Amino acid sequence: MIFSITHILFATFTIGSLIALAFILPEREGQLGNQSRIRRFLPIFAGVWFLSALGQLISTLAALFDTNLVSVLDLTMIRSYVEQTSLGRLQFVEFVSAGTVLLLLAALRKVGGAFWLLIISLVGIIAPVFQSHSSSLGSHGLAIGALIFHVLALVSWVGVVSAFAMMEPRFREIARPRVAITALWSAIAIVLSGLASAWTRLRLSSDWFSSYGAIIVTKSALYVTVLLIARKLRARVATERLLYLEVTILIVIIGLGSILNRFVPLQDSSALGSLEQSQLLIGIAMPPAPTWTNVSLAYEADGLIIGVLVFAIALYIKGVLTLSRRGISWPKGRTLSFAIGIALIDFATSGGVGLYSHFSFGFHMIAHMILSMIAPIALVLSAPITLALRALPIGRTSEERGLKGLLVSILHSKGARLWTHPIVALAIFDGSLFALYFTPLFGKLMSSHFGHLFMNVHFIGAGLLFFHVIVGIDPNPRKVHHLARVVILLAAMSIHAFFSVSLMSSNSLIDNGYFQSLARPWATDLLSDQKLGASIGWAMGEIPIVVALIATFIQWVRSDARDAKRADRRSESELAEYNAYLAKLAEQKEK
Repeated sequence: MIFSITHILFATFTIGSLIALAFILPEREGQLGNQSRIRRFLPIFAGVWFLSALGQLISTLAALFDTNLVSVLDLTMIRSYVEQTSLGRLQFVEFVSAGTVLLLLAALRKVGGAFWLLIISLVGIIAPVFQSHSSSLGSHGLAIGALIFHVLALVSWVGVVSAFAMMEPRFREIARPRVAITALWSAIAIVLSGLASAWTRLRLSSDWFSSYGAIIVTKSALYVTVLLIARKLRARVATERLLYLEVTILIVIIGLGSILNRFVPLQDSSALGSLEQSQLLIGIAMPPAPTWTNVSLAYEADGLIIGVLVFAIALYIKGVLTLSRRGISWPKGRTLSFAIGIALIDFATSGGVGLYSHFSFGFHMIAHMILSMIAPIALVLSAPITLALRALPIGRTSEERGLKGLLVSILHSKGARLWTHPIVALAIFDGSLFALYFTPLFGKLMSSHFGHLFMNVHFIGAGLLFFHVIVGIDPNPRKVHHLARVVILLAAMSIHAFFSVSLMSSNSLIDNGYFQSLARPWATDLLSDQKLGASIGWAMGEIPIVVALIATFIQWVRSDARDAKRADRRSESELAEYNAYLAKLAEQKEK
C-alpha cells in the first residue's frame, strides 16, 4: 500500500511540474525561464517516483507469491514476472518511463523537452491501468478508458495545483488563468470518467452499500468540497491557506483511489463462474453471428478511443468558433470531412466492425483498412493543423512563443522533417504490415486490451502520416513534388498487393492460436476467415490508394495552374515596367 500511494503521489508531482514547465510558466523564445523551485524539486519527484515504481513492482510480485519483499529480490524471478505477465510488463513500462524522465532531466533546457518528458510520464502512469479492471465486471473497454481518463485528469489537477502552490509568488499571477483552465477541464473529465467507471463496476447493484461503494461516495463528496474551494480560490488572489487545503484534499483523494483499487465489488467473485471464454480472455462477451443488422447496430464502447475522439471534436469546434468570432469563415467541407473521419474511427473501434474485429480476422482487416486507409484521408482533408495555426493563441508576452509558436517549432523541427520524408512514411505505412502479420506479434497484441489499442493507434497514426505527405493540405515540413507522390502511391499499391497475395497464399494461421481460443460458434473455418480477411484487405486497400492517386493528379494540375498564373502576373509586371522604361526614354528624347 505504501509503495502504491507513494508512486502515484510523486508521479503526480512530476507530471504537474512538467505541465507547469511546458504550458503554464513563462518562457522566452522556447527556452525555460528561471523557475528555481520547480526545477529544483523536479529531480527529487522523479527520483522518488522511479524508486517507488520499482517498489510497487516488487511488492506486487511478493503479493502474488504471498511472501515478503526480501524473498522475491531475485533477478530471475523478477525477469520472469516482467516477461510472462501482462501486469509485470505494464509495471515495467512505468518503471522505465520514470527512469527515462529522471535521466533526461539533467539535459532539460527547452519547453519542447518538457513537453516530450510529459508525454513519457503520462505513458508511464497509465500503463498499469490497463490491468486494473476485471473482465467479469462487464463493459471492459469502457471501464478501462474511463479509468485511464480518470487517472490522467486527477494527476493533472493535483499536479498543476501542487506546482502552482510551489511557484514563486512573482509567477502566480501570470500562471493563474492557465491553472484555472487546466483545473476546470480536469474536474469535468474526473466527474464524467468517474461516473462511467462507477457505473461499469456497480450499476444498480447492492454494492453501493458495501465498503467499496462507501469509498466511492466519500471520493465524490471530497470532489464537491474541493471544487467549491477551487472556485473561491480562483476568484481571489490572497487565499494561500485555501490553496494548500485544496492540495491536501486532492492528495487524500489520491490515497482513497489507491485504497479503492484494493477492493473488488462483491458481484465480481460471484460472476466468475458464469463467464464465457471470450470474457475471460478479452473482457467482451461473444456476439451473435455477424449479419448486416448485427454489425450495424452493435456497439461495444472503447472508452479510451471515445474520450480521445470527444476531445478532438471539442478542439476542432473550439477552433472553428474562435475563427468565427474573428469574422473568419472556415470551409464547411473541411468540417464535414472531419466529422466523417471521426465517425469512421468510432465505427471501426467501438461500433459493429470494432466489436467483431476482436472475434474475426475478416472484420479485423475491415477495421484495419478503415483506420489506416479511409478515415485518415477524411481527417487529412479537414486541415486540422491549419485550423490550429489560425486559432491557437500567441504568447502572453512579447518574448513567449505560446501554443502557436510551439506547434510551429514542432513543424520545423528535424524530427518532423524526418518523419514526413516520403520513404519513411511509406516504410511505416506498408512495412509495418509485414512486421505485424508475418511475425508472432499479431497474436500477442490481439490477446490483450493494450495490444488491440496499440494496433488501432498505430493504424490511425500510420495512415495520417502517409496521407498527410501524399494528399495533405496542411503545412508540411518538407515539400514533396507531385511526381514523387505519384511514385510513392504506386509503390504503396504494389507493396500492399504483394502483402495481400502473400497472406491469401498462406496455409498456416498467423494468430498464434488466438481466434481458436475464443471458441466462437460461427465462422469456425479459421483459415478461410484469414484468407477472406486478406482478400478484403486487398480490395479495401487498393481503392483508397487509387482515390489518393486521382487527388494527387488533381492537386498537381491545380498547382501547375497556380504557378502559370503567377508566372503570367510576373511577366505582365515585368512587361509593364519595360514599357514604362521605354516611355520614360521617349520623354527624355523629346525634351
